[in-house]
Amino acid sequence: MCVFARESLYKHVCVRHSDHNKMINVAFKAQTLLHVNSRDISLSTVYTCCECCLLGRAAQERGLSCDLTLAVWYQCGLVSRACCVDRSPNSDGKPAPAAGCSQSCFNGSCACLEGYKLKVDGKTCEDMNECLLGSHQCRGGERCINTLGSYRCQRVISCGTGYELTDNNKCKDIDECETGTHNCAAELQCQNTAGSFRCRPRVQCGMGFIQDALGSCIDINECLSVTGPCPSGHMCFNTVGSYTCQRHSVSCGRGYHLNADGSRCVDIDECAGPDNSCDGHGCINLVGSYRCECRVGFIFNSISRSCEDINECRNYPGRLCAHKCENILGSYKCSCTTGFKLAADGRNCDDLNECESSPCSQECANVYGSYQCYCRRGYQLSDVDGVTCEDIDECALPTGGHICSYRCHNTPGSFHCTCPTTGYTLATNGRSCQDIDECVTGTHSCSESESCFNIQGGNKCLNFDCPANYRRSGDTPRVDRADIIRCVKSCQPNDISCVLNPILSISHTAISLPTFREFNKPEEIVFLKSPTPSHLPHMDTPEIVYDILEGNVQNSFDIIKRLDHGMIVGVVRQVKPLVGPVSTVLKLAMNYVTNGVVSHRNIINVHIYVSEFWF
Repeated sequence: MCVFARESLYKHVCVRHSDHNKMINVAFKAQTLLHVNSRDISLSTVYTCCECCLLGRAAQERGLSCDLTLAVWYQCGLVSRACCVDRSPNSDGKPAPAAGCSQSCFNGSCACLEGYKLKVDGKTCEDMNECLLGSHQCRGGERCINTLGSYRCQRVISCGTGYELTDNNKCKDIDECETGTHNCAAELQCQNTAGSFRCRPRVQCGMGFIQDALGSCIDINECLSVTGPCPSGHMCFNTVGSYTCQRHSVSCGRGYHLNADGSRCVDIDECAGPDNSCDGHGCINLVGSYRCECRVGFIFNSISRSCEDINECRNYPGRLCAHKCENILGSYKCSCTTGFKLAADGRNCDDLNECESSPCSQECANVYGSYQCYCRRGYQLSDVDGVTCEDIDECALPTGGHICSYRCHNTPGSFHCTCPTTGYTLATNGRSCQDIDECVTGTHSCSESESCFNIQGGNKCLNFDCPANYRRSGDTPRVDRADIIRCVKSCQPNDISCVLNPILSISHTAISLPTFREFNKPEEIVFLKSPTPSHLPHMDTPEIVYDILEGNVQNSFDIIKRLDHGMIVGVVRQVKPLVGPVSTVLKLAMNYVTNGVVSHRNIINVHIYVSEFWF
């Protein structure tokens, strides 16, 4: 126990339990505080003083209130609060009166905890570097590392192989056998040593044998020792696990040895015992020798006097197995190449139907020794593995743009075409887009005074009135595309200006054109036929001259004259591509020229509507 002091009514001391006199002094000094008589002072009283004080110290260290909420008796509560207030930096939550010590205040002066020292200002505590001051207790081979309020010792040199550094900075041997980090074979036993381990054989050899590194017992040839085990005049014969000594009186050749008394040579029975010289084959002992009766698949080698395996695959190539032959000890084994399986006779090979294991993603055709994968319509075989069927994106093929009139949508194994949302419908072939004639189906919005004209992808509501001095004519139109209206000149009496007007008729017609996808040559779109025969004209016959007056967008149109079945025809051609939607009114003039002067003319207004689509 440690000692605490305070110069006040609540002065108390805690000391070691073994110091009886000091304990009594503590009790007397605390009797005023505890309100007990001197005759009642005992060790138990001192113990109570110390325990109550330690309770207050614990509350102060944990930052709790010094006023205990525990159920303790009154005197113990006073002692606890006195010890708690004594250690607190302040007793009422305000800075200490001793000018604010950073750690503790003792007898009106600032004090520091162990491992700290007071600065020059007498208030602030700073860490004391034990490593620089030499006050540490690190041993040789250890390095001192300063920490806040203390220090620690760390080894300078590592522990080395087979050791590990413990938490208390000491080197401890690693038990490789226990941790399983050894490399001993299964037939060897691991034995831990300081800093390493050893692999020892599990089986111990008997007398006359020595153990090799793999744990096998090998016979010791005692006859090869330097001193020799046999006495002078005797010959040493090594035996398994021992040796025998025989006198030099008789020298026996190969296959013989001296008899028990050493008087003569007798035959050695090499076939005697379970481990005969033929290594498990039949053994026939001969005088001075032996012969092996080899099992099937082996042949006796008279030089090495042992049975050797017959390599049937090398001796009889191509006659034992249909495909591949593999030699094994005492026999051979047949196997087949890929795509075949071994027949019941163990020699021939039958075709393996790989399709039974479904190697293909769709369809499989078995062929001799192999198989072929193929795909259903709309799929193609993968070039990577040759078994997976991948969807053909018909829309991405070089001809994909011609599969559908408008748009192509790929689907697994197929595709489907779509048309613009308005004005078209998909044809029965599922690819082409057909224009919807709103004028026929009655889905237009034209009024009774307007004429519905169907164009590609829609319709137009047209209303043409004849200008002044013109009236609508019921004559048969002479344009191959139907005229919508034809107005002829009808002058009022005495209207000289109307009579002198060379324009005899004004016609309106409409035509719908696509955006030509491939424009390679001029497209003939309108034909203007004249009633004048094309016979050789005489001097009074007028010449017909065609001209484009207005509406020739980007000079995309021209007009030429042609003879057709004895008639003069004006052909309007589209000579440049137009990308729709575009609309224009092409104003054409059919001039009748006599002696170089235009005698009269007919005006034809062609209303051209170019669709944004090619169909």
